[in-house]
Amino acid sequence: MSDVYYDPYDFDIDADPYPVFKRLREEAPLYYNDRYDFYAVSRYGDVERGLVDAKRFVSSRGGILELIKANIDMPPGTLIFEDPPSHTIHRSLLSRVFTPRRVAALEPKIREFCARSLDPLVGSNGFDFIADLGAQMPIRVIGMLFGIPEADQDAIREGADANLRTEAGQPMQVSGTPTFGSEMFAEYIDWRVDHPSDDLMSELLRAEFEDESGATRRLTRDEALLYTTVVAGAGNETTTRLIGWAGKVLAEHPDQRRQLAGDRSLIPNAIEELLRYEPPGPAIGRYMPEDVDLYDRTVPAGSAMLFIVGAANRDERRFEDPDRFDIHREIGQHLTFGYGIHFCLGAALARLEGRIALDEVLSRFPEWEVDYDRAKLAPTSTVRGWETFPVTVP
Repeated sequence: MSDVYYDPYDFDIDADPYPVFKRLREEAPLYYNDRYDFYAVSRYGDVERGLVDAKRFVSSRGGILELIKANIDMPPGTLIFEDPPSHTIHRSLLSRVFTPRRVAALEPKIREFCARSLDPLVGSNGFDFIADLGAQMPIRVIGMLFGIPEADQDAIREGADANLRTEAGQPMQVSGTPTFGSEMFAEYIDWRVDHPSDDLMSELLRAEFEDESGATRRLTRDEALLYTTVVAGAGNETTTRLIGWAGKVLAEHPDQRRQLAGDRSLIPNAIEELLRYEPPGPAIGRYMPEDVDLYDRTVPAGSAMLFIVGAANRDERRFEDPDRFDIHREIGQHLTFGYGIHFCLGAALARLEGRIALDEVLSRFPEWEVDYDRAKLAPTSTVRGWETFPVTVP
């Protein structure tokens, strides 16, 4: 028996989880935490197979450990926490309005948002990757997509962030049926019903689809509200964290940073390697409605399973020298955006935002050093990244 201990709420482990992840892969590929009563797998093959198996590992009880353990029913429209057939219907509806062409067309506006954040900092002796860029650009993109006035965007972002907050060392508190803060968007939904535009919210409200009962209809107000909230929350927090990790990892690898500054064609693969190396969402939870045999043990029905993406992305069985950051790596498939039917619908947008943000930073600040005395990790169990990440520039 291994004495390795993994606790997603342990702030010390979270600061650098990779030694623990390595031990899990080697010593406890099927891990059980009796304090919080969950199982976990950490090898790439196990995580990949589990994420694809939507029958034995279901999403409708939530993809976050605290939600699964709370034993509550998810409200309809919570796309990332649904199973077929409702997931299939709702996902196809969103993918109709989240097309690759629509995402690609956002590039000029995303560059403009980055420039608005970064240009005033030119000539200063430093900036904060989170406060000055990561907390601003992604919510502006979400605001543009959903028609949320800029004056209200900071309040929306802070509300979405607050829904993910935990006390250090403590699980997220869940009481009753979660709304994920959807009341924040109620005013905009109601306005858009009477004043349609060409934004994503208007398109969602007028899109017709065939539901589980075979009826052709539009989204209800509550469904549209929840859709908006889930997409806004998922698209904001994770991209913010990605930008922070770009600041840290490239500060630690100045030679590779200089290569990127000199050859911007390397940036897309660098973003993929960043996503593999420091995934903003280190684990994905699933509920198990039936017994599953793994590693000569039976995981009983009713269990919560964590698929530790952060460990799988550094599995020696899948990646050569996986603890080395390498912008030239031939990555193939990492699991940061999930896998199977729940593969992140916003992956193309997150990649685009990450590429543009890094490109725009390098154009103005090709060199930086981290002020670790003022850098602070965010205390959440759902995403992992920096709350503040100040750097100095020459």
